Amino acid sequence: MSGTALLRGVKQHQGPLTAELVREPGAFGLGQVPMRLKPDAVTTSVCGFCSTGCSLKIHLRNGEAVNLSANSDYSVNQGMACPKGWEALTPLAAPDRGTVPMLDGKPTDWNTAANTFARRMKRIIDQHGPESVAVLSTGQIVTEEMAFLGAFAKFGMDVRHIDSNTRQCMATAATAYKQSFGFDAPPYTYADFEESDVLIFFGSNPCIAHPIMWQRVLMNRRNPKIVVVDPRRTETAMAATHHYAIQPKSDLMLLYGLAHLLVKRGAVDRAFIEASTTGYEAFARFVEAFDPLRVSRRTGLSVEQLHEFADLICGDQRVSFWWTMGVNQGHESTRTAQGLINLALMTGNIGKPGTGANSITGQCNAMGSRLFGNATSLLGGHDANNNEHRAKVAGVLGIDEARISRQPSLAYDQIIEGVAEGRIKGLWVLATNTSHSWIDSDACNRALEKLDFLVVQDMYPTTDTARRAHLYLPAAGWGEKDGTFVNSERRIGLVRKVRRAPGQALSDFNILRLLASAWGVGDMFKAWTSPAAVFQMLKQLSKDQPFDISGIEGYEDLHRCGGIQWPLRSGEEPQEKSECRLFADGKFFHANGRAKFLFDEPRPMPEPPDKAFPFILLTGRGTSAQWHTNTRTGKSEVLRKLYPQQCYVELNPEDAKVMGIGNQDRVSVSSRRARVEATVVINACVQRGQLFMPMHYEEVNRLTFAAFDPHSRQPSYKACAVRIAR
Repeated sequence: MSGTALLRGVKQHQGPLTAELVREPGAFGLGQVPMRLKPDAVTTSVCGFCSTGCSLKIHLRNGEAVNLSANSDYSVNQGMACPKGWEALTPLAAPDRGTVPMLDGKPTDWNTAANTFARRMKRIIDQHGPESVAVLSTGQIVTEEMAFLGAFAKFGMDVRHIDSNTRQCMATAATAYKQSFGFDAPPYTYADFEESDVLIFFGSNPCIAHPIMWQRVLMNRRNPKIVVVDPRRTETAMAATHHYAIQPKSDLMLLYGLAHLLVKRGAVDRAFIEASTTGYEAFARFVEAFDPLRVSRRTGLSVEQLHEFADLICGDQRVSFWWTMGVNQGHESTRTAQGLINLALMTGNIGKPGTGANSITGQCNAMGSRLFGNATSLLGGHDANNNEHRAKVAGVLGIDEARISRQPSLAYDQIIEGVAEGRIKGLWVLATNTSHSWIDSDACNRALEKLDFLVVQDMYPTTDTARRAHLYLPAAGWGEKDGTFVNSERRIGLVRKVRRAPGQALSDFNILRLLASAWGVGDMFKAWTSPAAVFQMLKQLSKDQPFDISGIEGYEDLHRCGGIQWPLRSGEEPQEKSECRLFADGKFFHANGRAKFLFDEPRPMPEPPDKAFPFILLTGRGTSAQWHTNTRTGKSEVLRKLYPQQCYVELNPEDAKVMGIGNQDRVSVSSRRARVEATVVINACVQRGQLFMPMHYEEVNRLTFAAFDPHSRQPSYKACAVRIAR
């Protein structure tokens, strides 16, 4: 369908339907059959906030969603939902929703918007080359849209650099898994929360960040030991049987110290190591230097605590290792994640119930972004420099293989650096709030001001980033479109359209169709008629990959089975409420079928405290009612009541006493980059010499220091030097 015909479809539909493009048959819904819901009915959809992937029942009246409840028939959440889930419909009705495209701050029509996008981006590429334009994407749109975006940007526009905000949360886990296992493959299923004897949470606060996962932990009937490793006494640490309050960014030293003790005790699974791994002997020699006294000095834990911790890992019990942003967002994060993987491998705690080296994902569809975002790898986890992979992808998509560049994309930080240095002139940002969320945000925003052309595609024109846009494209949100998400346990879940987007807002899928047509490559994507049609392409792309989903017939399978974990190969039957755990056979995805022990010498914190800036600033989630930059959760009156509206900083009582600072005092917190104001909360949960601020407030990332892990390029948000004053 031509761009003109698409736009004619918009014009022909008045009232609440003006947001919808004319669709070919089978444009959305179950399989190839358009969704036909009764006017007053109940359907289900996977939640669009965190990576847990809860299923929600959507209650319809006159064909529109009016309320929701938790789905008790879904294996993930089993009838539970967190505050964000209960309020998931509210952000859709926010008064500041984008309803029309905006060009230089003024309303315009879709025809002008699409043509302006194409004309100005092409002009930049013609003048400065294909590396002068970049795309920053998200982990919060459906998988089919991510694939469309990556294919259009790289194969249609010839843009070389595309990355997503998954770089901020999951790049480390993806890199660590790929290097250690041969593919980005979280091995676990949520049943492991309930089947472990010992659960070890490193830099992870699921009580707040993933509350339904925490409920699964509480359902464990094995009387488990719950171990939390975190500088701060988090909500999860309060509920744990053991809390090890290490010094910030000493995780890697601790992990090597534990490995040292396990080797010394002979508490390793020799049979598994010899059958399924490589590099163990070199690793065992390496950790000889990490004796308890050395590790104690660096971590702040006593020698007795180190031996106690090792005791918890030894023996025949089922041990599972879990981590989130406290590990991923660090200057040596990949090796830290692999420190956890090494412990699982050396003790044989992988591939069996209640075990695993288990990264908990952040965003609702970060896993979909990792597989199909076309950012760090070719679509479907393929390698752009592998001739067989290139031919396969080109064949499935029906494109000329010559359109697939062999050049790797710049990472997010390198894109921002390119903008700051004037090498990148045009930037397209989708469903992410870079101005708020990127590390050292003042420097980031100074860079964005240099752009010749900034396009922001989002639900709201009021985000920190959208306010800076030359062109704003109003997008539909969760609940206003169809597709799939992939959650932390690799479960592919179905997302349903249960409301019309407001005004002229369109789904990201249909915006991409318009832009492709305006660019002149509409024919290249003529088969991309609907999310359901694209899902069939994704199945073909996945075939013979570790995440092969060719056995999923279509959306109806996902609906009937309550989501399906990958892999499900052709000929395999999906089982309702099935649980799929990887590596049960001891085989990994490297060519030799073995996992690798990987390690490096720990490095010092990039910006340690000193006399001028004597405190270490820790950042993280504030409450279960907040999400990222509060773009959506801030629209809910209910959720706003569950967290402080002003930015706050937690300060240890002894530090407060010495400095003469009282509870609820207003203070300044300063780093070498910025000075911000906050309200003090005196709290013994933080150690002396440390402060904690929730990441959701826009002030916080003005303070953070832009250091990056060399392997994953993930920012180190969690620790920088600051001072505090009344």
